[in-house]
Amino acid sequence: MISRRDMGLGLGMVLTTPMIGRAQTPLEQAANALPQLHAIIVQRGDVQVLAHAPRGPGLARPANIKSCSKSLLSLLVGAAIAQGAIPGVSARLGDIAPRLVPPDATEGAAALSIDNLLTMRTGLAGTSGANYGAWVESRNWISYVLRQPRIGPPGAQMTYSTGTTHVLGAALTTATGDSLLTLSRRWLGEDLGIQIAPWTRDPQGFYFGGNEMALTPQAMLRIAIMMRDGGRYDGRQVITPDWVRAATRPHTRSPYSGLAYGYGWFLSPSGWHLARGYGGQIIAAHPGRALAVAITSDPTQPARSEGYFGDLMRLLDGPILGLA
Repeated sequence: MISRRDMGLGLGMVLTTPMIGRAQTPLEQAANALPQLHAIIVQRGDVQVLAHAPRGPGLARPANIKSCSKSLLSLLVGAAIAQGAIPGVSARLGDIAPRLVPPDATEGAAALSIDNLLTMRTGLAGTSGANYGAWVESRNWISYVLRQPRIGPPGAQMTYSTGTTHVLGAALTTATGDSLLTLSRRWLGEDLGIQIAPWTRDPQGFYFGGNEMALTPQAMLRIAIMMRDGGRYDGRQVITPDWVRAATRPHTRSPYSGLAYGYGWFLSPSGWHLARGYGGQIIAAHPGRALAVAITSDPTQPARSEGYFGDLMRLLDGPILGLA
């Protein structure tokens, strides 16, 4: 018997199969007009309305999802809390992973909470942007982050910093006794039916927390569907609905894009829950319109809010929202 999901996949195949004389849909035209865009898959309800790869490696080959990895890390934290490996978001770094905190850490580093790390509100100077290179060239990525000068109180302003989420990933590994790769495969890969390959590790052997994971656009779509459907996918509860609600509730705001930020997920005024990665990698869920979207783009080109990422938001808020 063919399931509704299979029917949706089949329809998507039909809609993107080259046909002589077939007119492009407005959505295809909009996607083709973005030269950085590699692949896009859009699902409305159970029907896949577009699966299109105008350039790049295609729909079934892994792409570097860049900082969309931060959003997946948030899901692993939620699963760890549900499993009892972490008491909750108020748990402190020095309590769940004391060996990660160097003796000369900035004062207060051990008291940083999971909430502080998830929302990137540690009050420490960031390690992204101009500071990224020196950080990843350091001998100990975690110690480097926790020695950064204090620029504000914990829990105040968001400072976008991949080093912060890397510390979070290492804390999760320490608390559970399993690598991020093992946890990703156990808590996401198995129930979603997706492949998760090994990715970059730091000098101490911790998998990169918040960057460099690779997924196919098809796998990204499954995560989007799960987030759209309250943590469920294909009849299975992958992530608890409580965590999905917590992750997609505004906790702070990005000083760069102006978007609200939950636990690893950006939140748009129009109702999108977004994982966003450098270059224009996007996992997007819109529960109110029953939409799920996966987009991959050229990972070597920037995607600023006033540039290509703005173009992608106009695509999401325009022809894609217009489908519902």
